[in-house]
Parts: sequence; structure tokens; C-alpha cells
Amino acid sequence: MDDEKRLERLLVRYQDGKISRRTFLGLLAAAGASVGLIGGPFNRAALAAGAKQIHYDGWGGIVSAAFEKYAFKPFEKKTGITVISGTFGNADQYLARVKASQPGEYNIAHLSGVFDYVRYYDLGLGSVLNESNIPNLQYVIKSLETPLRKISKGKLSAVPYDYGTTGLAYNRKYISDEEIRQKGAKILIDPKYKGKIGGWGEWKTRIWYAALQTSQNPNDIKDMNAVWDAIRKNRDLVLKYWSSGAELMSLLANEEIYVTEAWSGRIAALQQQGKDIGYYDPPGGLGWQECLFVMKGSPMQACEELLNYTLRPEVAIAIAEGQNYPPSLDPTKVKLSKKVESLPAFDPTGTLDKLNFFDPTYWNRHQSDWSAKFSRIEKGF
Repeated sequence: MDDEKRLERLLVRYQDGKISRRTFLGLLAAAGASVGLIGGPFNRAALAAGAKQIHYDGWGGIVSAAFEKYAFKPFEKKTGITVISGTFGNADQYLARVKASQPGEYNIAHLSGVFDYVRYYDLGLGSVLNESNIPNLQYVIKSLETPLRKISKGKLSAVPYDYGTTGLAYNRKYISDEEIRQKGAKILIDPKYKGKIGGWGEWKTRIWYAALQTSQNPNDIKDMNAVWDAIRKNRDLVLKYWSSGAELMSLLANEEIYVTEAWSGRIAALQQQGKDIGYYDPPGGLGWQECLFVMKGSPMQACEELLNYTLRPEVAIAIAEGQNYPPSLDPTKVKLSKKVESLPAFDPTGTLDKLNFFDPTYWNRHQSDWSAKFSRIEKGF
């Protein structure tokens, strides 16, 4: 009885905001372990804590703003469950934070669909969603869902949420549509634009585009020396490697750079602001999907309720319009808005068969060596 009262007092302190979620979970685990509690008040306290709030992390900027406005605030009002929204810019750094955290500290993350899904699942960080609690999953494009199920043995730890491309963005004042189509990915290693080239400082994207610049299949590279040489050439020409969508948009809008590979939705946002920025997906250009991944140890029922809410067609369409990335909703099942249909990368067929994606097995196999090698090259070695 004393143990139960102690846990109940701990829960009250947490719900009153007197201790943080991290502190609460740590004290809860310690208290439960010290008295040998596995069920009873320990589980009831953990369930109650989880039902009160969900910790979400995303990419920040217009993406997180869209989720906040169209999903999280209405969801909080409807359910009484608070969504604590955080941001990250570097996927590898965020994964390090998650690995160092306590179970339940992080709940839902807006991750790169297949590549990060494999990493998180293989590290034992995945949950198992109860799909009966997510009926709006019926509207999702199956070609986005299938590769996730293949990884997690038919189950899901996440729901696919949006997709886009990493193509070439260019200032039409200095670079014509004809030139960008003629040079393609090789424009990023053209000395003509030295000091006016940008790039995302992320190893996978740098290697993918270097493979295109050396006429290789990015998912089956035969000559890595040529790839590293192309990356060094690009490094010597770039003004800087950008690290966030906001920085990408600023560099282009202020004409600090004229050309860079870029995320389709961020360029759509610039175009909507009246900036004369062109966008082109070169042959072999990179497509991607993103998912809402639920971490192991999260309050599952609350998380599933939030996932289902975000997949409501009216909510998903509003978020898509806000963040400028097509939703995962199948356009053959759901009537999408004209704005969504006009977004870069949108596929009216719902098949996505014209997009090129990372082969997760191939890229994860090389992740350790290639990311370390790129880091050295980025530093000038």
C-alpha cells in the first residue's frame, strides 16, 4: 500500500507539472524496479502518464507549423491529450538522442520512410501498431506501405504520411530551364557557378548525386573512387552545405546561391512567395517518403488515435497544402485539392512508379563507412 501511494503521489506531481516527463519516467522506473512492481499501480501510472501527452518530433519550419495548426491543436481540443512538438534537422543526431533516451521519452517522429524505418526497427525501437485503431489507414497508397511491412514482418511501426523528391532548384535569373535540363546533376560540379552552388550536408544525398554525376546507378555503385572525386569537386565549388529547409530557402531567396539540390516542398513554398526559382527532377533523381514512426514504449492507444486523426482526408490535405508535400493518401480513393495536385512530385496515379528511392538494405549496409568518409571529405580531407 505504501508503494502504491508513493507511485500515486509521483503521478500527481507529474500531472501538476512539477516534474518533467523525463524525470517522471526515470523515477517511475526506479520506483517500480525497487519494489519489484511489474503490474498494478506501476502500469496504471505509466498508462495515465502516456494518456496525458504525446511527444512528437519533426523537421521544423513550415512542416512542423502545418502539423501544429491542422492536426495537433485540433486533436488536443478534441481529446484533451497534449502533443509536445520538438524539432530536429539532422536525422543521425536525432537517432543518437533517441538511443540515449529512456523508453517512452520519445513517442512519434516524422522520419524518412524506408531508410530510417529500417534503422529504428533493427535497433529494437519499433512498436507494433494496432491497425484496428487506425481505420483511416485504408486511404494510404499501398506502394508506400508495402516496403514498411516487409521490414517489420507484416506489421507496422509507422504510417506513411507524405512523399516528395530531392531535385534541382535554380534561380531563373542566372540559369535557364534549357541549361538545367542539358546539364542535369552535373551542374552541381560546374566551375562556372563556383561560390554560387549549395547542397544538403547529408552523406546519402551527396553520394546519390555524385553517382548521377558519374553516370552510375545510386543503388548499385561500381566505382566509389569516382563518386568521392565528384563529392570533392562539388565541395570545392559550394558556398556552403545547408542543414535545414529554412536555410535552403534563405540561401535561394537571397540569391546567395543560384543552384542546389533541394526538397520539392520547400521550392514550392518559394514559388508561392513569388520567387522565380525553377525546379527540375533530373533523370535518376531522388524520391522519398516520410512516415510517422511510433517508438517502442509509447502510449500506444493515444498515439494510434493521433495517427488516425492525421490521416483523416481533410486533415492530411490541409497539412499537405501547408507543408507543400503530397500526402500519402491514394488519389484514386480520396479526392485531393487542386493545390495538392499541383505540387511538385505529385503522382495522380498513386503508384509512384516514376520515382527512384533509396534501397534501404544497400544503403544501410554502407552507412557506417560512407558517412564517415563523407564527414572527412566535408572537412577538407
